[in-house]
Amino acid sequence: MANKRISTNAYQALRDALPVIYWYKNSFNSYLRTALRQHPELLIGLNFEATKREVSDELVDRLMRDENIYQEATLRLMMEIANMSSFPELNRHEDAESLVVKAEAAVTELREQTKVHEQLIIERERLDAERSAYIQQAEVQRRFADELTDMKDRFFGLSSASGDPQQRGRDFEGFLNDLFRLFDLEPRLSYNIPNQQIDGSFHFDTDDYVVEAKWTTDRVNTKDANHFASKVRTKGKNALGLMVSVNGFTEDALSDYSRATVFMTLDGLDLLAVLEDRIRLDEVLRRKKRHANETGECYYPVSQF
Repeated sequence: MANKRISTNAYQALRDALPVIYWYKNSFNSYLRTALRQHPELLIGLNFEATKREVSDELVDRLMRDENIYQEATLRLMMEIANMSSFPELNRHEDAESLVVKAEAAVTELREQTKVHEQLIIERERLDAERSAYIQQAEVQRRFADELTDMKDRFFGLSSASGDPQQRGRDFEGFLNDLFRLFDLEPRLSYNIPNQQIDGSFHFDTDDYVVEAKWTTDRVNTKDANHFASKVRTKGKNALGLMVSVNGFTEDALSDYSRATVFMTLDGLDLLAVLEDRIRLDEVLRRKKRHANETGECYYPVSQF
């Protein structure tokens, strides 16, 4: 904005408007302190015991002298006064009619003189809004990256853990639940229904997904795949399945679900691609679902995207 100087007439209009928009000195002083609260140094040394006109002249002189510093503050002050449409304090005065007429005339003149500068304020506000949005988005992305890194560390921790395989399976279910939540997939932890145990579920796009989580030494075989498919088929018509097997699937299992499938697959390499931020989980699911719909094939690894 510094490339466009504030006109002399606009400064003069500000000099004329400031003393007449308030009648009492206390109100006038309070207004200035509030309007210029981001630049209190402008008011240091002003003699508020002097007349409102004298205070206004000194303030405007300071604004003019350091326009390169206070141009934005000056324009905002001008615009605020130029947009005044009522003067409650003046209306209560015994000479209200003449005082309001004088204030309205001064504000109208200021409005006229600052028209050319109004676009500068609008442009600056737009840039400030864009900058604020960018900073906010960058912070969100930073926090997301930090959480994804934590998830990757958890995954490697599970991979290196020894001990009870069933406990690792339960820990893996919790890990997947947190991963789905990170991508706003509205997950639900494992639950039981009559004759079935479900490792979890989540919602994505318009579909509900039933999850089967496997972290076993052996790859998922046809028996496991058939058992999971039967679970999915008993759910609603918009329900799909996601079978997660860190150590992958046997060729027979993939072959049996290569032409018609009610579930998609996710293996350890797919998870690692997500955890290393090479691709988003929601994009993985979207592309796997499209592939399953077009081909009937449950298996579509990230490496083939």
